[in-house]
Amino acid sequence: MKRIQLENRTDLKNEIPLESPYVIFIDPSSACNFKCKFCMNHKIKNPKIMDSLVYKKIIDDLQEFETPIKTIRLYGFGEPLFNKNFCDMVVYAKKSNKVISVDTTTNASMLSPELIIKLVESGIDRINISINGLSDIDYKNFTGQQINFKNLVANISNLYDIKKDSTIVFIKINGDNLTPEQKGNFFDIFKPISDGCAIEYCSKCWYDTDIPNVNTEIGIYGQPLEDIKVCPYIFYTLVFQSSGESSICFLDWDKRMLIGDVRKKSVKQIWNSPILKKFQIEMLKGYKTHICSDCGQLRSGMPTNLDFYANDILMRIK
Repeated sequence: MKRIQLENRTDLKNEIPLESPYVIFIDPSSACNFKCKFCMNHKIKNPKIMDSLVYKKIIDDLQEFETPIKTIRLYGFGEPLFNKNFCDMVVYAKKSNKVISVDTTTNASMLSPELIIKLVESGIDRINISINGLSDIDYKNFTGQQINFKNLVANISNLYDIKKDSTIVFIKINGDNLTPEQKGNFFDIFKPISDGCAIEYCSKCWYDTDIPNVNTEIGIYGQPLEDIKVCPYIFYTLVFQSSGESSICFLDWDKRMLIGDVRKKSVKQIWNSPILKKFQIEMLKGYKTHICSDCGQLRSGMPTNLDFYANDILMRIK
């Protein structure tokens, strides 16, 4: 199992332009308790917890679309469980009848018996857990924070034991610096307490961020590298930062590609905005901002390739 589904996906090239986005990223918190070496989070100025009213407006605005959103991704540039209203956010989205599934990605360090019960009861469909080491020392070296690794594993095990069948617990770790023995230990520890686990690899996805030991042989999910020119994400995803501002890209940590603000416009207005359409057209024509042109995600993390269909899609969009 991989973190993203690479098989049996909707044939995006035949569906663009979409009436509604397939996926909406919503960042509950741009604040984080870890300072991981590969992450841009420590560069974020004035990290925020998303205001509940802003979040509810995003979900309420989805009623303007005819088709439901396939997935709400409740994570972004920080630790989502920093937001004390996280479980309520899941419930609100699930009750909207405009959202098919809700997932998140967390470092799991804030899990507690009480929070685990609330998470399970919220009806969340998938929880991706990022593991940042296999010991207390590993975590201190990698995240800058001291944690009790045994307690972390125990909390994840508790979550897996009491979760509902409809909730998937997926666990991943960065494998660039792991020895073969450590890779084996990872699976020994986490395979019995998850629905799936995987070793992933680093890519230079965040601009203006130094990422050590970027893998140049395989993609993030262990797939072959592919030189893709057209980013498919901008045609089926929408991103809302913790402030309520909307960005073209879920990697836009420094807000350089903003296209709107849900506090001033509806989600549908932003999705149909001229600025997003202009960006999509430029991408199909081969024009990229300097940010996109240097994005490692295009080579190592793309879920689909639209390059051969760019002209056909361009004609439909125009």
